[in-house]
Amino acid sequence: MPIILNDFSKAALVQAIEANLHAYYAHLRHWPRAEIHDAPDLLWGVTDVPHPLLNMALRARLTPENADPAIATVIRQCQTRHLPLMWGVGPNDRPQDLGGRLLAVGFKHIGGPAGMAADLQTIDESLPGPPALHIQPVEDESSTRTHAAIVTKVFDMPEFVIEAFVDLARYLNATPGRPWRNYLGLLAGEPVATATLFLGAGVAGIYSVATLPRVRGQGIGSALTLAPLLEARAEGYRIGVLHATKMGFPVYQRLGFREYCRIENYLWLPGDGEQAS
Repeated sequence: MPIILNDFSKAALVQAIEANLHAYYAHLRHWPRAEIHDAPDLLWGVTDVPHPLLNMALRARLTPENADPAIATVIRQCQTRHLPLMWGVGPNDRPQDLGGRLLAVGFKHIGGPAGMAADLQTIDESLPGPPALHIQPVEDESSTRTHAAIVTKVFDMPEFVIEAFVDLARYLNATPGRPWRNYLGLLAGEPVATATLFLGAGVAGIYSVATLPRVRGQGIGSALTLAPLLEARAEGYRIGVLHATKMGFPVYQRLGFREYCRIENYLWLPGDGEQAS
């Protein structure tokens, strides 16, 4: 049985919001196409997929002296493989001027999500959703492909990412304890929405909540967020965390989530940051 977080202090929730994201990305180590480096001072990884969400650096616990060499090491790996890189900077990352150091070597600040958390015992279960909505776990290749297609469409990703997500799911669905779970929302039998649950760092993390534009405004996003959280609550989890876009923020607020921090994202593209070569 995993250790469940029951500390609702702001410091503990900020830590949990960050730690769940870190564990979520580190879980890619189960995928043969990912090379994950999980050291005490930095978590980073590269894959063979040229999309920044699959090539990331997180959880920097660097000193002013070793920060620049560490940044250069990660950039060199991406330069060699011609990969884009996303570097997420949270409130507990160090050094404090990490964002400025990233900008100095060619990263662009692209903003970032609000880190939010909610007590699963008091989350609002009364929000109405369409009566014709059915939410089901993703358990086969066909539904995995549908899930990936909706996520890439809603978040405006290139179509080649679909195959990578399908292949990734084959491996992560088989990991012990199934901490990583996908869900599909069907409206009158038609797939229209997705969500992903990741159980890690003692909390339930929600990712990839995506609703097709033509069916928005009916409470589908709320329902896709709530269903995995209730499943996690039934397994003993007390706290839900997520990273909200501007569009999703009011949806999560209505469920009972509150903002506790920000994760600032910095994007590096091949050809930038030549100082690291």
